[in-house]
Amino acid sequence: MNTRFLKQHKPDNLMRGCVLLCLFFSFYIISAKAQDSNRDTLISEIEQIKKSENFSNKDTLYINNLLALAKEYRYHNLDSLWILGKKSLDLSKKAKFINGEINSYHALGGYYSDKGKIDQAIEYFTKAYNLANSHESHFLKARTLNDLAKEYGYKGEYSNALKWYLATIEIAEQHDFKNIISIVNDNIAHLYLEQKDYEQAMVFLQKSKSIHEEIGNPVFLAETLSNIASTYADMNELDYAMYNINISIATFEKERILEWLAYCYEIKGKIYLKKNKNTWALYWYKQSELLHQEIEDDRGKIDLLNGMTEAYLNLENDSIAEVYATDAFDLSKKIGLRSGIKNSTHKLSKIFKNKKDFEKSLWYHEIYQATYESLSATNNEKALNMLKTRVAYDQQKQQLILDNEKALAEQKIYIYVFIVILFIFAIITFLIHRNEQEQKKLNLELRNKKTDLEEKQAYLNELNQTKNKLFSIIGHDLRGPIGAFQGLLKLFKEGEMTKDEFLNFVPKLKVDIDTISFTLNNLLSWGQTQMNGSITKHSVTNLDCIVEENIALLSEIAEAKSISLVNRIEPNCQIWSDPNQIDIIIRNLLSNALKFTPNNGQIVIGAIQKIKTCEIYVKDNGMGMTEDIISKLFEKDSNHTTYGTNNEKGTGLGLSLCKEMVEKNNGKIWVHSALGKGSSFYFTIPRLQKQYKESA
Repeated sequence: MNTRFLKQHKPDNLMRGCVLLCLFFSFYIISAKAQDSNRDTLISEIEQIKKSENFSNKDTLYINNLLALAKEYRYHNLDSLWILGKKSLDLSKKAKFINGEINSYHALGGYYSDKGKIDQAIEYFTKAYNLANSHESHFLKARTLNDLAKEYGYKGEYSNALKWYLATIEIAEQHDFKNIISIVNDNIAHLYLEQKDYEQAMVFLQKSKSIHEEIGNPVFLAETLSNIASTYADMNELDYAMYNINISIATFEKERILEWLAYCYEIKGKIYLKKNKNTWALYWYKQSELLHQEIEDDRGKIDLLNGMTEAYLNLENDSIAEVYATDAFDLSKKIGLRSGIKNSTHKLSKIFKNKKDFEKSLWYHEIYQATYESLSATNNEKALNMLKTRVAYDQQKQQLILDNEKALAEQKIYIYVFIVILFIFAIITFLIHRNEQEQKKLNLELRNKKTDLEEKQAYLNELNQTKNKLFSIIGHDLRGPIGAFQGLLKLFKEGEMTKDEFLNFVPKLKVDIDTISFTLNNLLSWGQTQMNGSITKHSVTNLDCIVEENIALLSEIAEAKSISLVNRIEPNCQIWSDPNQIDIIIRNLLSNALKFTPNNGQIVIGAIQKIKTCEIYVKDNGMGMTEDIISKLFEKDSNHTTYGTNNEKGTGLGLSLCKEMVEKNNGKIWVHSALGKGSSFYFTIPRLQKQYKESA
């Protein structure tokens, strides 16, 4: 690819946000890898050629690959460009390979040009041109003449530059080298831009654009569009500038051409600078600066540094502006770029004036003035006026500009209409989506409310069943004994029963009152569990004490039936539980055992201490139970009750209450029984572990 003039004419960029920066780094890495891949492919091909049996370093394919590799290293590794250029030149001379020799001189000229050694670059480009001219290599001659003219332009010798550009156009038009014609038109436009004659520059750029649209190469078109964007920016036609540079950036990002992409980022920074959006300008300048770390393009970097200087000056950050301006000045002196010296010294003069360092400000201003006058010399202006006369006959070029601008304006209208339609569609889509989300949300709320209502209804039904059961128990199991007691008292009070007769009923009354008390305790405990009002409070519990208390409480009932109560629980057997709930469990199990054990029977209560739990059992040699009865014992809603050996009656609450309280204390309960052989009830409770003792 032939590099165009506006490698000279750039700025740089900062700020868009972390997401864009991450995307840029991704592209940056991929681009570098892509170019490394091209070089690796060429190196691999060179190695394969060298390994072939008939290899000769005079092989033209081998030399062409060396030159292609040298071209890949330009803007990336100038030292490698120099080494490969020298090697291909020596081999081409030995092989008498003229095209190789011409291209080698051209590669070395490019090396010196990028190093800023313009005289040496002119020397090598001249050798390439003379050799191409003597051997009628028209394409190479035209390409070399263009680069030779460009070097004179870098020196500020616009007359010589124009002379060689016109000669290049003449050769290219004769042989229909359309791409070279477009490149030269770009470069001639640069001469006008240096004189700030933007309209005349745009004539040549639009001609170049038309040629590339005809050729259909998107990369070449993007190069010209980037130059057009820069020119529009200088003309303060910033919307046109932004439109063209965005197209160029998209192409170069897709093709991963770093040197042109760095230039385009700089132009975009310049556009934002013209808009006085200095933060955005610095964002894009910084993007270009990052790419310049990957490429070697000092000439392109100078305008970048000057652009960054101006942005920081606008932000009143003179200290950073001074750093960039000094770098631009030093780099311009290094490569002898007078336009760069002019721009950087003008800014440095302003910076030092702001710092009240008038001596340095004056020194830089004098350098600026001398450089400006030399660039604006009369002979350069006359040469450009002669070119105006040469192209005056082609009035249709002006019409082309108007047509293009009109087409662009129409295109923008279509774009705006499309954006409006797209925006309306997006709003409609958003509203539909939002309505769907609202509908889903409402449906979810309805489902949740339905679930809540169903749960509350189930809970109310359960409470209602609990209430009915309580009333049933109170009505049938408590009203009878209380009614009998009231009847006795009434008979005694009214004198229908003597004192002795009443005293004969006292033992029976005591049994009834104990039964009522026991039943009420169970009712209260069970009611609390059903109403979610029972709270389990774990603590260190001495099991032996609870058992002894309940044996003492039930001893009269046991004595009445001549039943022996045997306590086999070891003293100081401690468990981690709610002592009140354990008390209720033991009392119910002992009460049941007494109820279903015949006279002269035996009830044994004991505990087996395991590693983590204590297994407590209550065994009797009473009536026993069938499997059908056992399966219903611990059911929560079971009302199953049977009469004891002496027709004792219960509420049917005891065992379901025991199960609930055992589980609240992290244990489980079960029973082994056989009809006529007695029953054994077991339940487990966590033992008092070491950590519980320490915390206690």
